[in-house]
Formats: sequence, structure tokens, C-alpha cells
Amino acid sequence: MINGRLAECPNYPNCVSSQDKDSEHSIDSIPYTLSAKETQRQLESIIQAMPRSRIVSSQTGYVHAEFSSLLLGFVDDVELAIDAKENLIHFRSAARLGRSDFGVNRRRMEQIRQQFQQH
Repeated sequence: MINGRLAECPNYPNCVSSQDKDSEHSIDSIPYTLSAKETQRQLESIIQAMPRSRIVSSQTGYVHAEFSSLLLGFVDDVELAIDAKENLIHFRSAARLGRSDFGVNRRRMEQIRQQFQQH
């Protein structure tokens, strides 16, 4: 996080962020109605249940996780920031290596969104 915002995506198609203005990288934030604490607990539970995931750090209102690809073990970084004022979950998912992620990060975040909304 930089000045309370998630980092912008690079100019490559290997990242999505709910705080990015560029249509190639932009994705909608996730609204929530639970408390911020319960929202974070649910997000962490969803991430921990996903294959090849690991929560690197968790602080009040912020979670950083890593996801490894099945075949070559490439690592993607996922950041979730809970905005208690707006009741929104902002997130960023980006590949560490390569110019393209073949849509993996966008699909992952849509999967997290879907699972969160089903709870």
C-alpha cells in the first residue's frame, strides 16, 4: 500500500486492481455489509481454502497473500484492503514475472468475489 492505496498495475496485462483506472487492469471493488473484522475473517478463510495459497501477512484492514501456479510455481501477489468508510473491499492481484497472466489474476479475483458474496 502506498499512501493508503494499492500500487498501480504495471503496463503489462498481468495485473488487475479495483483502484486502477485503466480499463485493461480495472475490476470492480467488492461491497460488504458485515463488520470490517468479520469481512476480513471471511476473506482469509476463502483464501486459505484455495489451492496453492498462502497468507503472507494480515493486519487490521489489510491482507497480503501469495498464489503459486500449478505447473511452474510462478507466484502471484494478492492484496486486499478493507475500506470501512465506504464498505468496499479493494484488491490487487498481480503476477511477479512475465508480461501476461492469460487472465489468471482476473479469474482468481472473480472467484474470490463469488465465494465472498455466497457467504
